[in-house]
Amino acid sequence: MAKKANTNALQIKLVRSLIGAKPDQVATAASLGLRRIGDTTSQPDNAATRGKMKKIIHLIEATEA
Repeated sequence: MAKKANTNALQIKLVRSLIGAKPDQVATAASLGLRRIGDTTSQPDNAATRGKMKKIIHLIEATEA
């Protein structure tokens, strides 16, 4: 079965460095697939993703995909 395109997705981009961030914030960024400045990932728009974004909102930019 082919994967369907996720119509409710968010584009998340890491715009600030993780150096100096708390370990739990670094782990949250890693769980979103963000490792270095400029990394972009597409995540589903759900409560879990929104909670992760809230934890590192000062480090990222998010847009509708």
